[in-house]
Amino acid sequence: MASHSISVLNALDNARTQWYHMTTIVIAGMGFFTDAYDLFCISTVSKLLGRLYYYDPSTGKPGKLPHSVNNLVIGVALVGTLMGQLVFGYLGDKLGRKKVYGITLVLMCICAICSGLSFGHSAKAVIGTLCFFRFWLGFGIGGDYPLSATIMSEYANKKTRGAFIAAVFAMQGVGIVFAGVVSTVVSKIFLDYYEAKKFSEANLFSTELKGDYAWRIVLMLGALPALLTFYWRMKMPETARYTAIIEGNAKLAASDMGRVLNFEIEAEPEKIAQFNASNEYPLFSHEFIRRHGKHLFGTMTTWFLLDIAFYSQNLTQKDIFPTVGLTSKPEDVSALKEMFETSRAMFVIALLGTFPGYWFTVAFIEKIGRFYIQLVGFFMMSIFMLTMGLEYDTLKTKEHKWTFAALYGLTFFFANFGPNSTTFVLPAELFPTRVRSTCHAFSAASGKAGAMIGAFGIQYYTQDGDVPKIKKAMILLAATNLLGFFCTFLLTETKGRSLEEISGEDGGGGEAQTTGKNPVSQSENWEDSRNYL
Repeated sequence: MASHSISVLNALDNARTQWYHMTTIVIAGMGFFTDAYDLFCISTVSKLLGRLYYYDPSTGKPGKLPHSVNNLVIGVALVGTLMGQLVFGYLGDKLGRKKVYGITLVLMCICAICSGLSFGHSAKAVIGTLCFFRFWLGFGIGGDYPLSATIMSEYANKKTRGAFIAAVFAMQGVGIVFAGVVSTVVSKIFLDYYEAKKFSEANLFSTELKGDYAWRIVLMLGALPALLTFYWRMKMPETARYTAIIEGNAKLAASDMGRVLNFEIEAEPEKIAQFNASNEYPLFSHEFIRRHGKHLFGTMTTWFLLDIAFYSQNLTQKDIFPTVGLTSKPEDVSALKEMFETSRAMFVIALLGTFPGYWFTVAFIEKIGRFYIQLVGFFMMSIFMLTMGLEYDTLKTKEHKWTFAALYGLTFFFANFGPNSTTFVLPAELFPTRVRSTCHAFSAASGKAGAMIGAFGIQYYTQDGDVPKIKKAMILLAATNLLGFFCTFLLTETKGRSLEEISGEDGGGGEAQTTGKNPVSQSENWEDSRNYL
């Protein structure tokens, strides 16, 4: 039963780009905005927390979060995200995308606000409260990964689907830039009113006590964009593919999409029943493994390998910022000045290195295709990380500071104009409707497991700034990226085809299924998709 003979799916696949596509990008992107905002802010906030709550006069140095506490503050959100991905991804297929979608947003808003509260005055109470709410914030954010990707892929037309899903993910880039602005502005306002002397002159009194409000305000503001989109998220209808294919309600799917697309769509319940009958195999059944096992292994391994490198980025940050002159030594600044300088430095790197890559993907994904963007991205990341690993001693010197900064920026440009974006897009397209959200969740959770290795394993190995260790770590990361390059060959190109063609739900055999009306273009497409394997 060919999917394009089902009117409601055909209408979605061939719809022209409309206003509802744009609103869906913004509504679906808010989870990623919050995700990036939170991850960014915690790096700037953690330095201030160290000064406020962990100053030890016997060291003669500014207060700093102990390694274990720092790991806990950063890591607890990653653990929450991984668990949230699996739980909400599964529920998205069982209960419906829309039903679960509101819960994730409410959870994110409440926990972002509560992250700025503390139950008690001691260091233990403050960090304990922060970690508790950051776990649940991560849990909500985790749910947004599979749900946002699935909703966008199921709403989009087949010509621009990749660009739309990538645009949802690119809201991460907007969140990073926004976080940089907020963190820099808040710390600057506090500095103007309460600036203290630098640590080398004033020791304990270099920590502005009012700074305790600064980090809370920054974290709480992360809830604002999510709150603003809550009303629209609740008004979105369930995706037609879920309503028709999983719930089997052809009439409701046709009327929902008719309202969105502004024309009448035929319900065709018999065709949908026939379509569903031919796709009745459960997740991890022999039939599922035969049809989709290779792709699931491919999306899980590539996302896992990418995130090991992506979440190890702070590795070289410690050396880059002072080398380029963006930050001073902790002893030469007050607590709020350190927060201001770190925020400003991260904002500059984000704006020049991180942000553009996301939007390059949006611009070129339908021209170049997901497959090649991912391959080139992994390959370029390997080259830049290998170069940094081999020449780290030289690059750290003042004479080579701009080369160092360029290599660092380019690594993250090619991560975002590369596997960081495509590993999010592909799992939303490769799998059948009934398990799409769950398979995306498996892939994303695999990525977060890689993130933990990057954020803990590799960071822990290099935490003392030992140059030979950093060099070894960078070379290891270059190797993981190269492995990601080879694992990409397990995947296939998806551009320009309907979701049912790609997954084989229309009875056409999945990845080899073609688009095009005439026999010539069909045979060419067959060759193309085979070449990608």
